[in-house]
Amino acid sequence: METMGKKRRPRRSFTPEFKAEIVELCRRGERSVGQVARDFDLTETAVRDWVRQAEIDTGQRDGLTSAEREELAALRRENRRLREDVDVLKRATAFFVRETR
Repeated sequence: METMGKKRRPRRSFTPEFKAEIVELCRRGERSVGQVARDFDLTETAVRDWVRQAEIDTGQRDGLTSAEREELAALRRENRRLREDVDVLKRATAFFVRETR
């Protein structure tokens, strides 16, 4: 996939410990966010997002904490599954109503 002449890098996942180390490097102020991102071959956007989320988790900034985000994602998954279950039950009910007439 190419976007505006740049190749997209494959999506990577990082441990919470690694993210915490990167956030701590940024907080120390010895290097800029951009420099930390370049040093660790990360996107600047990702590093800024990690710093922002850490500030939210520690109460320095308003927003959903990591735990609240996880809970919201789980509730959305459950809600989607329940909606699918309801849809299946509606179809089954309609089928059995037609069959019993």
